[in-house]
Amino acid sequence: MPTPPETPGPHHPAPAKRRRRSVLLLAVVLGVLAAAGPLATDLYLPAFPMIAEDLGTTEARVQLTLTSSLLGLAVGQLAVGPMSDAWGRRGPLLAGTALFCVTSLLCMLVTSVEAFVAIRFVQGLAGSAGAVVSHAVVRDLYEGDEAARFFSRLMLVSGMAPILGPLLGGQLLLVGPWPLAFALLAAVNGLGFLAVLLLLPETLPRGDRRPLRPGALLATVAHLLRDLRFLGPMLALSLNFGMMFTYISSFSFVSQNELGASPQTFGLLFALNAVGMMAGTQLNGLLIGRIDTTRRLLAGLLLGFGSVAAMVVLELTDTAALPALTAALAVMMFGMGVVFPNATTLALSSQPPSVAGTASALSGSSRFVFGGILAALTGIAAGGHASLASMVWVMAATAVLALGVFTATAWLGRSPAT
Repeated sequence: MPTPPETPGPHHPAPAKRRRRSVLLLAVVLGVLAAAGPLATDLYLPAFPMIAEDLGTTEARVQLTLTSSLLGLAVGQLAVGPMSDAWGRRGPLLAGTALFCVTSLLCMLVTSVEAFVAIRFVQGLAGSAGAVVSHAVVRDLYEGDEAARFFSRLMLVSGMAPILGPLLGGQLLLVGPWPLAFALLAAVNGLGFLAVLLLLPETLPRGDRRPLRPGALLATVAHLLRDLRFLGPMLALSLNFGMMFTYISSFSFVSQNELGASPQTFGLLFALNAVGMMAGTQLNGLLIGRIDTTRRLLAGLLLGFGSVAAMVVLELTDTAALPALTAALAVMMFGMGVVFPNATTLALSSQPPSVAGTASALSGSSRFVFGGILAALTGIAAGGHASLASMVWVMAATAVLALGVFTATAWLGRSPAT
């Protein structure tokens, strides 16, 4: 196992040039790992209508392949997080990326939507390793504004996945059938496995590890759920993810079936909205040191609320043309780019590094539970067919809840600004 280099952070001073190189390498490696989940979510979205036709099923059932993957990510994180606190970060990452490659190849062979849903659940379980451990690694090395700054860098790297995913997915449909998307996923995760094996040092010293005991784990989880400094940002982020995944699971059907977009146009519009999220993360980085973390998070939540309110108006007035709807969604994603690093920082920085894996797992699991349930709800609410109305109203309810929950817990907790 490689020895950790002198990595920048409160306990690892390094010369400026070497520190910048180390930060860049760490951001790239963790970005590849963190991008696996978003790429698995976004790459096959342009093909949703074709998958429904090819497998002889309904739109709602195709959406369940996304839901099952998100639920797999949620369940897997609850196991992987405590494992990484007990055994270190590298082992769970290597096992997860290897299994993700195998399940990606299996997705290419499915002949029924039921098998597709089941394999995607296992793929989500495998993908949970990258989702949770990459955040725990950041918490091992950084805290406070430094953590928020690094999460912004991390999203700059991993944010390429939602930009390139739909674009690549749409172009792959011009080359061959939709299973090609999963061949690309297998290749990307193969690179992730090599990145962990060759480039990522262990960041959790043996002395900081916690034995994997059920009683101690339950006590840690109970403590986290009682701590409003952790609970408020976690729930705000989870609800925002639910809003985002409602859009992700529905916009392919809405844009193509209701608003006349082609798969390639959908991919382009989806990528533009993803650019909005990346812009939000980078603005957040510029605001660090000028505006405190809590206020940055609140600003992001307000942006999401305002953009969804605009979509409600478009729906009620029957004026939801593709350009206007895309503009509102881009603002929503911009707000999400502000919410993510600040909510993650507030939640994880409120806890010691020895429980960072468990805290990251609980936060990540909550995000994907909300995402999976709300993504499925849009199809159920519309009688098996995702619609603009079901997408907008589910997102509106979620935006209101996210803003309300964070405001209430911040007021009750009276936690000082970070």
